[in-house]
Formats: sequence, C-alpha cells, structure tokens
Amino acid sequence: MKNAILASVAALAILAGGPALAASAPSYDAAVFAAAAKVEPKVVAWRRDIHEHPELGFQEVRTSKLVADHLRSLGYEVRLVGGTGVVGVLKGGRPGKVVALRADMDALPVAEPAGLAFASKATGTWDGKTVPIMHACGHDAHTAMLMGAAEVLAGMKAKIPGTVVVLFQPAEEGGPGGTDGGAVKVLKDNALASPKPDAIFGIHVVPGEVGALTWRPGPFMAGADAWIIDVKGKQTHGAAPWAGIDAASVAVDLVTAINQITAHQVNVAHAPTVMTVGEIKLGSRNNIIPNDFQLTGTLRTFDPEIRKQVIAKLDGAVQSLEPKYGAHGTVSWGYTMPVTANDRSLTARMKPTLVRAAKGKAKDDVDYAMASEDFSDYQAVAPTVFYHLGIGDTAPNHSPLFKLDETALEVGVRAHVLMALDFLNNASGS
Repeated sequence: MKNAILASVAALAILAGGPALAASAPSYDAAVFAAAAKVEPKVVAWRRDIHEHPELGFQEVRTSKLVADHLRSLGYEVRLVGGTGVVGVLKGGRPGKVVALRADMDALPVAEPAGLAFASKATGTWDGKTVPIMHACGHDAHTAMLMGAAEVLAGMKAKIPGTVVVLFQPAEEGGPGGTDGGAVKVLKDNALASPKPDAIFGIHVVPGEVGALTWRPGPFMAGADAWIIDVKGKQTHGAAPWAGIDAASVAVDLVTAINQITAHQVNVAHAPTVMTVGEIKLGSRNNIIPNDFQLTGTLRTFDPEIRKQVIAKLDGAVQSLEPKYGAHGTVSWGYTMPVTANDRSLTARMKPTLVRAAKGKAKDDVDYAMASEDFSDYQAVAPTVFYHLGIGDTAPNHSPLFKLDETALEVGVRAHVLMALDFLNNASGS
C-alpha cells in the first residue's frame, strides 16, 4: 500500500509539471487526514459561533479574542497586530524555513435573512451609520479553518522542520471611509517581520463544487481601486428645473459614461476590466433638486496600462460635466489593492499538495476572478499562493443569500496543513 501511495504522489507531481515536492508527504498524510477529520466538529462549531456574532473591519474584538485564546492554549507565541489582528508563531521541533498561513476575520454591512439557527442579528456602526452585519463573504469559514489547521499543526509540532506563522487578519474588506484595509495595517505593524516567512498561503471560499480547490498560476484576482466622484450643481425647486442644474440628469449621464468606458473605450480583450457604480447619494426630498451629489464605485483591472487609460477616461468624463451642464465634478481615488498573482514557480511546486488535499478535485486553469483580495499586499513580503475552495451551489459572495456547505471545511483544514508541511519538508531538504 505504501508503494502505491508513493507512486500516486509521483504521478501527481509529473502531471503538475513540477518537481515532486510532496514525495515525502505519505509519511504524514494519514495523520493529517485523520487529524483534520477529528477537528472538523470544532471547526464547524467555531464557524457557526463566528457567523452568529459577526464584526466589521477593525472591530473584530470578540473574534480576535476567540482566536488568540485558542492559539495560546495550543502553545503558540501570540501577539496582536493591526488593531484587531492576531499572529501566532509555532516553532517546530526541527530547524528549517518559515511558512505563513493567512485567514481574514471581518464581516460585511449586509442584512442576513432568517432561516439559519445561527443567523446573525448583529448591527454595528460603519461610516457613521448603524448597519446590519453578516458574514456574507465566508470569512467566518476562513477563520474557523485556520483555527483548525493551527490545532492540527500544534499536534505535529515535534516533527515540523521549521516555523509556522498563522495570521488572522482584520478588515480584508477595507477600512471605513475607503481607508486602508487590514493587510496594509498589519504589515505596517511588522506582523510578518519576525519571523519573516519564506512563503505565504491563503484560501478563499467561493461558490462551486464542494471541496474542490481551484486557482491559476500568475494573475488570478483583479487589482482594485476605490473612487468617489463629488459633483457640485445648483439647487432649485423641483417645479423649476431650468432655474438650477438638474442633478438627476447629470448623475444618469455620468453613470452611462462610466459604463461606456469599460464597455467600448478600452481593450478588454487584452485583459479583463470592470468598473462599477456602487452608490449614488443624491437628494433628500421629492420636490428639491439638490445642490450636490456623490457617486462611489470600484475599478477592477489586471493590466497597468489599461488601468491608467480608465483612470484618465473617468477624469475626462467628470470634467465634461462643466461645459455640458455647468456642474463641477472631482474624482478622488482611495484604497488600492494590487492584482493577486500566484508566484508561478511556487504554484507549480505546490500543485501536487493541493491535488492531494482535495482528493483530486483540483483545477489550475480557472477563469480570472474579477473580485479582489488584499492578500495581494503580502506579495511584497514573500512568494505567495492563493486558491479557492468550493462550498456548493450558492449565491455569490457579498449576497445576503450567500451560504456554504460545511463539509468543505475539512478540505480547507487539510489544505492549510499540507501546504505548510509540504513546503517546510521540501525547503528543509528532508
């Protein structure tokens, strides 16, 4: 049986087009699979608890304490970073390199419909407004899976050749008012400076086949820019629009112009490009044409030249409001995330690991993802691999109808643990 397992691992490495990084993995695979199955009930319980008590970015006080207490109980060296982030360090029983595993903890200002026994009823404050809160992007699952992986790894500490860093990051969705998100803050807080990782791995749950792991080498998830357009017009009575500047007409024209930019004015055949209006803040009464209004939105790109073109064209569309309507507009660019690009060499080396973790349900040639991830900020620290975990047929992330099949969580735990162990065992030359 052992020879058969070794042969299958070698075959996976050949299919991956890379070296058999996981050749020694069978010596611990059985233990990892068994430990992941054993911790799975805890992972489900943590996920449900976190889901029922969601917290917005940089407000993850309860979640942070849950994580920190768990890591301390396992013997990790624990410190708080970036306000509500948590870093745990586990030094293995043998010398070696350093690997980091990352999860995010924040929820979204989304109202969850009733139905789940552990549905959120929480509210919080965001940008000065009271809002409902829901884990509509799966960060509850991310946190729970990494807590489970941390427990499995702690149980194997004596045999680990190197150091494992677990990073539980706040505010992946960004800070209030379009300010920097959690990755920027924890890096400014030297979260990964000592020990500095030689590789960083992360998971995100997405709609798809339950337990399947998917990714692509190189550019994978889009870079993101947040923008705000402020327009000054001329207030007047709704019965006399000719006496002022019709803000509603200006806003409609501007939204149409924005949609035209990425639909017809840049070469999206070269690289996927999306720009979306997310908010229109206009007016306070049905019979008053307001003096000003605001649009906010997001730009998603993969190509830096196309990004520059779109930024210039959006500025041009806003400047055209003055000669056309007499309204004056300005564009402010806020929080920016780089493209999430998987290191090609490291991705090829780790492909057999992901195939094993998913029991063969793995695919590395999926479409580009237009969603963005501040995991991309860690690319400046070390080579990275970011991959997706399928959690069933569900509404998209950020929808109030987003849900997940919890049987996928065990796969996520296995993937975290095997990625860490395979990398360290290969890096140590064992």
